[in-house]
Amino acid sequence: MRRLIWKSGVTLLAGGALLFATAGTTLAAGSSEVNQTAVHKAAVTSAQQRAVARYWTPQRMKSAVPIEQLMHVKAPTNVHVPAGKPTVVQPQAFPHGGGAWTGGGAVVKTAGRVFFTYQGRTASCSGNAVTSSNKSAVITAGHCVKLDGAFHTNWTFAPAYNNGATPYGTWTAKTLLTTPQWQASEDINFDVGAAVVNPLNGASLTDVVGSQGIAFNQARGQRMYAFGYSAAAPYDGTKLIYCSGTVFDDFLLSNGIGMTCNQTGGSSGGPWFLSFNEANGTGILNSVNSFKYNFFANWMFGPYFGNDAQGVYNTAQAG
Repeated sequence: MRRLIWKSGVTLLAGGALLFATAGTTLAAGSSEVNQTAVHKAAVTSAQQRAVARYWTPQRMKSAVPIEQLMHVKAPTNVHVPAGKPTVVQPQAFPHGGGAWTGGGAVVKTAGRVFFTYQGRTASCSGNAVTSSNKSAVITAGHCVKLDGAFHTNWTFAPAYNNGATPYGTWTAKTLLTTPQWQASEDINFDVGAAVVNPLNGASLTDVVGSQGIAFNQARGQRMYAFGYSAAAPYDGTKLIYCSGTVFDDFLLSNGIGMTCNQTGGSSGGPWFLSFNEANGTGILNSVNSFKYNFFANWMFGPYFGNDAQGVYNTAQAG
């Protein structure tokens, strides 16, 4: 497996070549001590949306590589993640160290592959459609919307991606969002991102693919399921991969949560679910795939969803 290595021995889990846009970044009200969610306008006009849609041919999607193979980011630090009142927005064997999801259900449609351009190269991550007032919110990792000081361009979401097929279309981003801490210093503790996608053929995203619930400020140490489109060996980005297990606190360099999981690059931004029902494929999104330590290759880590993650969600669903 080819991986991007941080100086601290940490590997981010995104996937593919990327290009950032530097103009149009604004700040919107959030819900943390820093109090501002970073908001960036993407494909707003019809012409911009058509250009992004044309850009992502099936061949270009297949050529996209895990972003962590391309980037250099700072090591995590064990900082305090502001927490608040617990909040929930409702909508195979356990534990499991990693493998293709064959259970079907709602997650097959709500989860998808994310494609974008970073520094002139095509790249990929994962994401998931969530319950939102605008029916257009996708949750992913912060480094899947912005990295090395700039937001990605040509950002699109392909729900239910399957070996080059996009049965529910590709949804261009109107707005990209991340936490104030990721915007300011790309702090791995706040590696949370979101996109508000444009309507497609006159329909809103979650009217077409459905949605999952989302939760913030929940108790740690619970049973969770993690999904993503791992694109580095032993996987190839063509199928939805999952892991499941009881999560544990990162006792090394971050304030995140961990799970035994062999997912690889390209899975970044894929959803972690509480209360996941294997029979119908529904759950409550409560973290995303973020990074691994090189010396613990079978552990996956995600950010704790506190006030700042909630601020990103609140801004996204109102966008």
